[in-house]
Amino acid sequence: MRRLVHMLVSSLLLLAPSALLPATALAQQKGRDAARRAAIHPVSTVADMRLWLSRVPVTRDFPPDFEPMLRGQVSLYVIEMSTAPGCLPCGDLWSKLLAFRGRYGWQVRTLGTEEAALRSGRLGLPWVGNPVAWVRPLVDPGRMVPVAIGTDHGANIARNTWLAARMLSGTRAAVGVRAMSKFTGIVGVRVPVSSHRRIR
Repeated sequence: MRRLVHMLVSSLLLLAPSALLPATALAQQKGRDAARRAAIHPVSTVADMRLWLSRVPVTRDFPPDFEPMLRGQVSLYVIEMSTAPGCLPCGDLWSKLLAFRGRYGWQVRTLGTEEAALRSGRLGLPWVGNPVAWVRPLVDPGRMVPVAIGTDHGANIARNTWLAARMLSGTRAAVGVRAMSKFTGIVGVRVPVSSHRRIR
């Protein structure tokens, strides 16, 4: 599972900052920071968020068993997401997860900040802010797959949820990761400049 998450995160090019770096690593770090900024677009208004989402491809082709499989998994999986007060993408993702719940019947829950950070750290996922949505088996809190970092289109969230359920039920991780290659961290919360860690 750890390898799967690393592969997903690599597809987003999100890398955590380091505190102190040698000269050659500093250049690499700047490239990583640029990649992270490109993957997580900070927004401060609903209009900014909608504009950014309008650039993201929407999944249109689904396999024939897509809806029956999702409806048939209701008793097996839950979607949990991190959230924070005043977080625009959190509210957007939550509304899309509620629509998903209404259509397919899955349980949807929120995570506390500490649990979300612990979960991300345990799987080696860089903690880039809120929100992150996870699919996990109801009977096994230790197995989970992230399906959204930031918010996304409802169709893409449904696609990622379907893929996560397949991976958690035995589909080879590499197959799921290839299919989830459009997995996107779309928008994050605009962070005040003073809260960024500085590299010396």
